[in-house]
Amino acid sequence: MSVKTFSIACPAPLKPVDIVQMAHGGGGRLMHQLIEQYVMPAFQNDALSVRHDGAVFEVAQARLAFSTDSYVVSPIFFPGGDIGSLAVNGTVNDLAMCGARPLYLSAAFIIEEGLPFESLERVIASMRTCAEAAGVKIVTGDTKVVDRGKCDKMFVNTAGIGVIEHSWVIAPSQIQVGDAILLSGDVGRHGVAVMASREGLEFETTIESDCAPLAAPVLAMLDAGVQVRCLRDLTRGGLATSLVEIAESSGLGIQIVELEIPIEESVRGACEILGLDPLYLANEGRFVAFVAEQDGERALEILRRHEACAQAQRIGTVTEKPQSLVLLESVLGTQRVLDMERGEPLPRIC
Repeated sequence: MSVKTFSIACPAPLKPVDIVQMAHGGGGRLMHQLIEQYVMPAFQNDALSVRHDGAVFEVAQARLAFSTDSYVVSPIFFPGGDIGSLAVNGTVNDLAMCGARPLYLSAAFIIEEGLPFESLERVIASMRTCAEAAGVKIVTGDTKVVDRGKCDKMFVNTAGIGVIEHSWVIAPSQIQVGDAILLSGDVGRHGVAVMASREGLEFETTIESDCAPLAAPVLAMLDAGVQVRCLRDLTRGGLATSLVEIAESSGLGIQIVELEIPIEESVRGACEILGLDPLYLANEGRFVAFVAEQDGERALEILRRHEACAQAQRIGTVTEKPQSLVLLESVLGTQRVLDMERGEPLPRIC
């Protein structure tokens, strides 16, 4: 279960067919509705109500962040990554979005009967490499094997704990009018890489996932004293959905400029052929940062020192109006409102 998606208003009650649609379409508005209608009322508490990428709380005067996520990506191996690298980097990044230094992870495997040992060994090796690169240790876990056909090869769950070494609150509620909105790099690569691998599509150049750990660039900004208001990694639903979530939660407006959003030409071309919008495609190594206006340029300089953020750009500004909406200035100079898609265009992307 993840609580990283949210909605201010709860639509009409879900129907059984909606759950089926979520299974095949990834979620979008339906997933938000499920969380608001069923999950939040059942487990309501102060940590959960923040609706962030992880929970933040204090234990023995230490400020900690805690997050968990499950990974069901299909196929389990794809250009630029695999289910193991997703599992480690995904949870590391959720902790980083809370402003925490990731420390420890758990790893639980649900394995389909008949999975080759070579595949399991490959995934475990990938997780070990990614954990070492991110500076975290996998310290506990679990393994279950289910009957053939009851699981698609392998599912992985990771949970993580990190320590928050500063006094700032990093959350959608902290953003202010005038804040600079920074994007850490190009968008859409992970979604296209997984889809191409799943469907056997070939393009002129191989498109690789952007899967990467993001704690180092985030901590570098914090260590430098950048006033970071809010962070969000751009996983399921992509850039557009993440910005809509933040606008709805904060009650403020967000204005972004399409020309400032980096998109690789190979990804843009693939999206045109397939009828996809790269702004809604999942990423596994990208995030947006809302920082104080006066710190915008300095934050960009810090981010660009890191390989995963070499293409970091300022893409917009927080505004007072229109409240709770995201406006995109197109390449033609016109404006349109971005909304969440009802379903994820690429299910089982992470």
